Amino acid sequence: MTKVSDKVIWLTGASSGIGEALARQLSNKYLKLILSARRVEELERVKKDCSSSSAEIKILPLDLEDRESLQSKVRDAESLFGSIDILINNAGLSQRDLIINTSHEVDRRLMEVNYFGTISLSKFLLPKMIERKTGHHVIVTSAVGIVNTPYRSAYGASKHALHGFYDVLRAEHHKDNIKVTLILPGYIKTNISFNALVGDGTPQNKMDAAQNKGMSADKCARLIVKAIESNKQEAYIAGAKEKLGIYLKRFWPKAASIAIRKLSVT
Repeated sequence: MTKVSDKVIWLTGASSGIGEALARQLSNKYLKLILSARRVEELERVKKDCSSSSAEIKILPLDLEDRESLQSKVRDAESLFGSIDILINNAGLSQRDLIINTSHEVDRRLMEVNYFGTISLSKFLLPKMIERKTGHHVIVTSAVGIVNTPYRSAYGASKHALHGFYDVLRAEHHKDNIKVTLILPGYIKTNISFNALVGDGTPQNKMDAAQNKGMSADKCARLIVKAIESNKQEAYIAGAKEKLGIYLKRFWPKAASIAIRKLSVT
């Protein structure tokens, strides 16, 4: 078991959605919490919402697209409370459009934010974690990291890439007592689909119907904390249909392909 109490936790994407719910959930523990996202005013709001909690909370603005700043941001994070015990890589960007309509710029932006920015934080934190022989990388990917669906080509590709990278990190640094937990949410009721990019790079500006009927962000956050403390390698935080899709893809890929062809964006 990995108790989050008394740990230093760095949470990215903390200004909304699953990240905001995680901030509230974690703030009820006796720990030190660093909240990161691009929008400082929203981070201040989340911190204020958690102000009556038992956690000590600090804010660190972060833009995963600004690759030149990421190493210094890691140093800044380590300077706030000391070494980072648990990194929760939650920040990300989604996409909703056909491949034929999606520009290369959107493809690259999704990979920059969801993959390159995410793994950069882990890579820059690794040396001290190896030295201390402890550390935990928690990555909020998606069920589409295993079974992707139409209109999410770039998004799913970035999540597949995270699985490939972190499976290797887990294997290479098992000897250093460094843990990796991949979190695979299904449909969670957040604004991720509202903010998702269409093919020309503009926001979709509408909520997917399935997203609107999804699990609450607060329930998702509780299950994520439980998965972290249980040292799970993968946690499927999803409804029965999404979980069925994952198992179909893994054990009956042809059946999964037939099912995926019948899906629409909603």
